[in-house]
Amino acid sequence: MTMPSSQPTAPGANWKPRFFVFWSGQALSLVGSSLTQFVLIWWITQTTGSANALAMMSLAALLPAAFFSPLGGAVADRFSRRWIMMLADAVTAACILIVIGLFIGGTIQVWHVYVLTFIRSSMQAFQQPAAISSTSNLVPENWLNRVAGMNQALQGVMTIASAPLGALALAVIPMQNALMIDVVTALLGITPLFFIKIPQPRREDQATLRSVVMDIRQGAVYILHRRGLVMLSAVTALVVMVLLPCFSLSPLLVTQHFSGGVNDVALMEGLSGVGMILGGILVSFRPLAKKRTIATLVGYSLSCATIALTGWSPGNMFWLAVVWWSVSGLMYSMGNAPMMALLQSVIPNELQGRVFSLLNVLTGLAGPIGLAFTGPLAERLGVQTTFVLCGVLSTLICLAAITSRDLRNLEEDAKSSTGTGH
Repeated sequence: MTMPSSQPTAPGANWKPRFFVFWSGQALSLVGSSLTQFVLIWWITQTTGSANALAMMSLAALLPAAFFSPLGGAVADRFSRRWIMMLADAVTAACILIVIGLFIGGTIQVWHVYVLTFIRSSMQAFQQPAAISSTSNLVPENWLNRVAGMNQALQGVMTIASAPLGALALAVIPMQNALMIDVVTALLGITPLFFIKIPQPRREDQATLRSVVMDIRQGAVYILHRRGLVMLSAVTALVVMVLLPCFSLSPLLVTQHFSGGVNDVALMEGLSGVGMILGGILVSFRPLAKKRTIATLVGYSLSCATIALTGWSPGNMFWLAVVWWSVSGLMYSMGNAPMMALLQSVIPNELQGRVFSLLNVLTGLAGPIGLAFTGPLAERLGVQTTFVLCGVLSTLICLAAITSRDLRNLEEDAKSSTGTGH
């Protein structure tokens, strides 16, 4: 299979101002979205007190990745990535305004929040591959590790900012005003994109339904012809399937096992964000392993193990759970950042939108499968037991993956091959 023709998309000599304007705008938008997600999850927790309701919220956030990511990736590789990001943020802001109106009118229902979350996640299926593949064209390759670390640190900032700011917002302003923050930050994310140019490979062939289907197939072929990438995809999907419920059920762990409230949830999430920031900074300045796949699997293993220890903490030792949850955030950053940098460096840029979106499909399918089992399991065995079981099982999956030669040599094998696979 041959690649469509493309032109070089080097970032150029004066790339830093353009990249940091782009990155800052996207960062503000993500922080606003994270705050809104915390506010809505806490509203559902207080309104229903149900593990199944939180599981449904997670399903609404994950299913669009399975449904729309292949199309989103093909669109990102064919059309203007800048405009895709702008339109995705605009649609998200419009949906938030509708929900704000429902809160003002006193007619909001839980299913309204599910629908909003589904639409927001659908927009992310288009926005995320466009943003990830744009990064590779905005910075030189020797900056990819640093940018991956910056993005992990940003996730930590989002966690720190969203939980305490969300709790503060709920305490001092009406729900609709708290949600308006997301609208403002979305506009701040859109505005810089009007003024900066984002280079990307040019496509000369005409966009048709058949060509889009072929684009998606080309991304799948690229993955399937690289055993290490297939193995990495499978391990990631298994970990997501087993571990995701812990993140969905963490508010219930705090309220039911540790008898805490919204401030305790905010503290736990905030300090986890501190750990993520520290991990991102460490990776930015000093990669901790020559093989980035090894760094990824070790980081993930330790992150999963400390999640199990979070659930294992006694009910009267909330501080210990906070420590373990924070260490988990640190180790997650130190595992995820090298994986993202690795994939951005070895996957051809003209294929990155499709490949990343297809990888998102796996997590989009794995998450709901895991939630379908663990939601009822948590209702039957309790949230604490579910945390411990999921943490231990996901740790074993990561440790077993280290024994795979194909996975250990993913970087070398990918760089030694060219094209999309024949």
